[in-house]
Amino acid sequence: MKSPKRTEEVAKVQNQDVPTKPFRTYLNRAGAGNREGILFLHGSGPGASGWSNWRLALPVLGGTFDCLAPDFIGFAASEHPDDPPTEAVPWLDIWVEQIISLLDVLKIESINLVGNSLGGNIALHLANRYPRRFKRIAFMGSSGVPFKITPKLNAVRGFYSDPSAEKMSEIVSGFFYNPKAFSEDITTIAQMRFEAAMDPKTIRSYQAIFSSPHQQQLDARVLPDEALARIKQPCLLIHGRDDSIVPLDTSLYLLQKLSQVQLHVYGQSGHWTQIEYADSFHKLLHQFFMEDAH
Repeated sequence: MKSPKRTEEVAKVQNQDVPTKPFRTYLNRAGAGNREGILFLHGSGPGASGWSNWRLALPVLGGTFDCLAPDFIGFAASEHPDDPPTEAVPWLDIWVEQIISLLDVLKIESINLVGNSLGGNIALHLANRYPRRFKRIAFMGSSGVPFKITPKLNAVRGFYSDPSAEKMSEIVSGFFYNPKAFSEDITTIAQMRFEAAMDPKTIRSYQAIFSSPHQQQLDARVLPDEALARIKQPCLLIHGRDDSIVPLDTSLYLLQKLSQVQLHVYGQSGHWTQIEYADSFHKLLHQFFMEDAH
């Protein structure tokens, strides 16, 4: 499978520190001033960041939307608590508070939302707790529903048992259906994430976030079915059929539980459809988020 042709970049990405609560947020932003906005939430894993997750989407969609891609607190360039919690729910509360504070500081009343993996999990809780702040929501390879941890996700969680650049490259390769077709992307992302992952503050935060058993972490962040039923925004589920990190079954589960929902599945695709099918992914989001914008 050849790497898909990508749309030319059309918007400059800018970076800023934002004084959010409860801790400072590092923000990647493209298309500031555009009327409609999209908030992109990244996944977890060692060295994860808003930029490593969304570096292709921001310049392209920033031509139409005000695109925001923050680093979660405890990840990459956002602030790292000096005394971090060691349970899943307190971290979840921190991230929800961070995102709502970010919107408040930027004076954004409501916005469209995209969440990948852990970011999709947090998007579910944001929609549940603050339904009026979010217009339309896209979930890409999202967690947040019951599933048994996969071997590859377990390997991601275990990176710091023996960290190395080679191990990071193996982890990033595991996000793709056909890694050989995306060797340049894998090299770039693995280098970026390894550098971030080896920062002492990042190590401290990561080990705190994932200190309890991995399955227990996933289970603690599940949004109950009755809460899923209360999410009334139009929702788009995007998943790689061959995702070995977070299985397609999670999106099939959400398809049954959310009310206004549609599902788009990419064959021969793993966990990162935003790279494996970049052009199609961008067009899909553009169409979905523009439906109510006219």
